Amino acid sequence: MRKYLIFLLSMVLLMACEKDSGRTYTNPYLPNYSFSATLNLNLPSYVGLRSNGNPIAFTVDGDIHIVMIKVGGTDYRAWNGNCPNQTPTACSKLSIQSGIAKCSCEDGYRYSLYDGIAPNAQYTMVAYRVEVINSSTVRVYN
Repeated sequence: MRKYLIFLLSMVLLMACEKDSGRTYTNPYLPNYSFSATLNLNLPSYVGLRSNGNPIAFTVDGDIHIVMIKVGGTDYRAWNGNCPNQTPTACSKLSIQSGIAKCSCEDGYRYSLYDGIAPNAQYTMVAYRVEVINSSTVRVYN
């Protein structure tokens, strides 16, 4: 009986482990872009990501806006650079300041670049994956 209980507990624990958190961002306003961009942190456009808490905004593939920040060590956060609570328009691009991304349109939500959350907002920022390749190269992808 004890072996059976240990086996059952082990199976439950193994099934609970995932590589990805499984958290999905079903956002009716923002399309689910598929992309991959490799950033050379030695280039002037991305050199801000070499230090903690210095966010940058950039565009890949012509129309995918990204806001990114280095949290510490090899921990980076990358987000879709459009306001998550409205349809993309000319004013929906997020503006960044310190660790905050602000919607320029009428809603004025202010999102934390550390967790992607804005108080009272229905949707959080849409996160992208970041892979650290080496000390001067990171890959952002979805």
